[in-house]
Amino acid sequence: MKRKFSYSILEMNCRLLAIGRPIRKYIVISTLASIFGALAHMGLMGFGALWLLAAAGYCRGTVIYAALTVLCAALISLCRYLEGVFSHQGAYGILAKMRVHLFDAIDRVSPAYLIGRETGDVMNVAVSDIETLEFFFAHTIGPMFTVILLPVTTVVLAWRVSPLYAWVLIPIYILISIVLPLIALKAGRGIGMRYRERLGTLKSKILESVYSIRDIQIFGAGPRKMQEVAEANRQVNRAALGLTLHRQTIASLPSFFVSLARILILVCAGVLASRGADDPVGTVAVSFAATASLSSTFNLTFVVTSLLEAYAAAERIFKIEDALPETEEPAHSTPCGEIETIEFRDVSFAYPHTDRQILEHFSYVIHKGDRIGIAGESGVGKSTILRLLLRFYAPSSGGIYINGVPLEQISFAELHRRITFLEQDTYLFNATIAENIALSRPEATMDEIRAAAEKSGVAEFIDTLPEGYQTDMGQMSARLSGGERQRIGIARILLRNPDVCLMDEPSSALDALHEKELLHTLQTAYAGKTLMLISHRASTLTGCDRILKITPPQK
Repeated sequence: MKRKFSYSILEMNCRLLAIGRPIRKYIVISTLASIFGALAHMGLMGFGALWLLAAAGYCRGTVIYAALTVLCAALISLCRYLEGVFSHQGAYGILAKMRVHLFDAIDRVSPAYLIGRETGDVMNVAVSDIETLEFFFAHTIGPMFTVILLPVTTVVLAWRVSPLYAWVLIPIYILISIVLPLIALKAGRGIGMRYRERLGTLKSKILESVYSIRDIQIFGAGPRKMQEVAEANRQVNRAALGLTLHRQTIASLPSFFVSLARILILVCAGVLASRGADDPVGTVAVSFAATASLSSTFNLTFVVTSLLEAYAAAERIFKIEDALPETEEPAHSTPCGEIETIEFRDVSFAYPHTDRQILEHFSYVIHKGDRIGIAGESGVGKSTILRLLLRFYAPSSGGIYINGVPLEQISFAELHRRITFLEQDTYLFNATIAENIALSRPEATMDEIRAAAEKSGVAEFIDTLPEGYQTDMGQMSARLSGGERQRIGIARILLRNPDVCLMDEPSSALDALHEKELLHTLQTAYAGKTLMLISHRASTLTGCDRILKITPPQK
């Protein structure tokens, strides 16, 4: 039977505590502060009641109880301060490490993992979901200890006054501290997960709309996109309403039992008084201490309802971290040297979790200096050929060989050093043009960057900019044409100087003039290098030596 959730609550708690091990000193300090603060709250109520009774003449120790009441009040303030500072200092530190670890996980399983997934939802996991875990590290561990310590302390005090009080309080504490929280977690996990998933979808829709705002305006798609965002927003609101209803339901039940406990204490006091065993001082002390401890225990319900989101966020994070990459680094890599030949031998492939065969018994040989154009209808496997060569995926059967060396025996570092990939849209980072070009070789000198820009045909455009190569792309990116972006991408490739360049629809966003300029750049700047170029345009493939026509597998 398939599990409803990938991780149990116990698994997630153990894993989150293991993640928080580096900040255990902060957790210990904040937990101790939480415990002493809760005990001080009980003391404030208990000693305050005894102070009033002493002042009324029912017992001695007016000055002592007054001093203890003031001391408890001071301790509450100090402990809350220490708990807040140390819990958040530790939590923010561990969240920073979790972001880096998640990025490493995404990098390990990408790009195959990201194909077909909404970028906005992945970003929501990396930013919002990790932020949600702040509640676990900063607001959960301390209350978990106090919810055990305070009832025990109160029951011991009640037992000393009269066992009858203890027997009345024990089942109430069990219900509030154990039974109701477990029911709340079990009943609400699906609600919390649904809310986080729908929130991720909404953020993805918003992010997509922001990135494509120009196209939305040009094609008048605003009303339709607004409807999509509004519908996603309604779904989030429905999930949030479910979370709120769950929270209020869970909060109302402990409230009833807290009130019931107070009533039962009064009933017990009446029973004891009728038997001649009344102890007004003890009864008042127990009543006030129980009220304080029950109030702190009652807060556990709010902790539990907030944990529903935290557990949902943790599950989404752990799914990424535990995802297995489609391909792995070879245990013992084999150097391939400068690429002279690339051979596809009887390669078949179907994407994971699909039954549709993309490639079937595909064989082809590419030699150094070949300029191969890849044509065919959409969905027949043109991009798949490039993805297999880059080891985004592994063939279902057959093999790919570089200079006779099986592709899976070549390290990723060497493969990516010798083969580069230029997609339809070159991504420009929020950095200078020089830094964007130097992405492929961070150690490159400015002379080398300029030489690559000149070969790619983008140097003249860069020289027209007021700050030249130091122009910030965060300000300029939206004003660059598709051709200018592509030439910056080509400059990256030329700076790296790979043996093979793969291009997927490099001219799809270009007009005829810019397409001609791009082809001229490829002919001159990339002469003598191996090129594999995918395009639906026949004009883009005119400079290729051979055209590889891909057709769907025979059914």
